[in-house]
Amino acid sequence: MSLKSLKNFRKAAGFRLTLWYSGIFFLSSLILFGLTYFLLAFHLRENDQDIIETKLHALSIQYEAGGLGDLRKNVAIEKDLKRKDPFLVRVASEKNETLFINVPYRSAEFDFGELEKVVLQGGGQWVLVRAKSGRTVFEIATSELLDGNMLQVGKSSRDRDRILFQFRKIFIIVIFPLLGLGFGGGIFLAVRTFRPIRHLIETVRSVFVGKLETRVQIPHTGDELDELARLFNGMLEKIEALIKGMRDSLDNVAHDLRTPMARLRAGAETALRSARNTDAYREALADCMDESDQILKMLNTLMDISEAETGIMKLDLKVFDLTTVIEETVDVYYYLAEERDLTIQRRVPSNLRLKADPNRIRQVIGNLLDNAIKYTPTGGTVELNAHTDGKDTVITVKDTGIGIPPEDLSRIWDRLFRGDQSRSINGLGLGLSLVKAVVEAHGGKVEVTSEPMGGSVFTICIPSYVAQGRTISDGV
Repeated sequence: MSLKSLKNFRKAAGFRLTLWYSGIFFLSSLILFGLTYFLLAFHLRENDQDIIETKLHALSIQYEAGGLGDLRKNVAIEKDLKRKDPFLVRVASEKNETLFINVPYRSAEFDFGELEKVVLQGGGQWVLVRAKSGRTVFEIATSELLDGNMLQVGKSSRDRDRILFQFRKIFIIVIFPLLGLGFGGGIFLAVRTFRPIRHLIETVRSVFVGKLETRVQIPHTGDELDELARLFNGMLEKIEALIKGMRDSLDNVAHDLRTPMARLRAGAETALRSARNTDAYREALADCMDESDQILKMLNTLMDISEAETGIMKLDLKVFDLTTVIEETVDVYYYLAEERDLTIQRRVPSNLRLKADPNRIRQVIGNLLDNAIKYTPTGGTVELNAHTDGKDTVITVKDTGIGIPPEDLSRIWDRLFRGDQSRSINGLGLGLSLVKAVVEAHGGKVEVTSEPMGGSVFTICIPSYVAQGRTISDGV
């Protein structure tokens, strides 16, 4: 591994997580060992002291029963029989002068003469005599006899120290494999934990170089990283759709602007080539203004759609009479329908109230009526209905027109999209995009059902405010 790779590995979050995991594991092991060692040492010491006190009590009874002579005899017999009698037995006078002492085997490293330097304060006193090496001690218990003498019984801590030494040795032998296991386990967990993060990084790099179709692998673990991967993929899909929409919109805008711009230039060139004729100039300027208005209308509509889709469209929300707005909108399109020998039928409750932006709702209804009139043959019918179901206010516009091909149903909401059947009809291809954007900006939804040559039905659902009154039914 190169120095650069090693440096990058040391900076990785997974490596730091592994160090933390290993450190906590090692510290926990030390604490567990220390606690176990303390409890074991405490238990062994208590056990040794119980043995010493039991022996002290037994020898005290022997001394009181038979005196120092019997005590000497019994100690000697036990020493000969056991061969490895571990106990120190000492009888001292009131002045702490040694009257009798039995030194156990392998106790040459202890100087029991120090016992005569200790000030004895009666029964229950513990005295420690440390070995010359300083590792082992003799724990000696003291009991006061009836004749005023002192009886002392002691035992070396050698056996206890040996057990504790073996415990420390086992810990040292075990701790290093455990540390390696902890470090390896930390690396395994870190690699497994950060695998979705690495996939996320690789996906971001692919997206950065333009591969928008790349997606993060979902680990299917059901945890937070799984949810993060799903949300990130959803975000990428949204971004891809937006960028595709922007590209399509730019292509369509460029295509649709080409014609009016060419007309503007042609009109200007015609005016420049013609002789000085005021009428020709006026006609050319009028054509230029018409084309400019068309371009401005397209650009303003595109801006309105973008504002609605991004949530920054300013809506003048207030409670208004939807019935009145519908009647006024129908009156605007009445003469256009009459020219095409179409019938507009409406069925709307009186005093149907709604909390929304009345101008935007009027714009939505007008676009749907305009489309219905454009694509309905002579002698057809356009129906406009409105009602409330308590939760939503529902507006439907139904026509008996040419309908929409099934392959175009999902695309009619796209900006500047115009189907093959509609290219011969004047329009920008932005009306339905604006309808969908404005309705969704109000928290509603719009749907369409259609069949070729079977007409179309557009349904708008907007959260209701209040609906009341009687129903108006008429035809124009």
